[in-house]
Amino acid sequence: MPNQSETASYEGQLDKFAQALATARKMQQNWLTYGLDFVHIYVEDVDGDWLETWEYDEILGNQLLDAVKEFLVSDDILALQVRQQLGEKSLFDFAVNLAACERIAEESERLSAVVNLLADDNVHNLDVGNLAAHLVERFFR
Repeated sequence: MPNQSETASYEGQLDKFAQALATARKMQQNWLTYGLDFVHIYVEDVDGDWLETWEYDEILGNQLLDAVKEFLVSDDILALQVRQQLGEKSLFDFAVNLAACERIAEESERLSAVVNLLADDNVHNLDVGNLAAHLVERFFR
């Protein structure tokens, strides 16, 4: 038999679900009523370039990304090793992906993600692991 706090929690979740369902039903009804023009109700700048620039909004003004880009083109010995490891791969793409690793909460998973960014054809060697560990130390601690 559930206690009162569990029951209250279930009721709260049920209320949130009911509210989300009501919102979805309203959106569906607006779609049926207005056709594709229903988008104007939910999106302010429908005709703008928001869809094309959606991902770039996160990239622009990202201080970590800026720091990674500056680091990658510097004369730092670690940056030289990273560039050598990457070979012909895009430094910008690597910088974006490395900055995205900030969202990974678990430290071991973050390290694995950085190793995967650096690895060539999924070959894991000690040098790549050490390089990844130094990058994690520099940018995420």
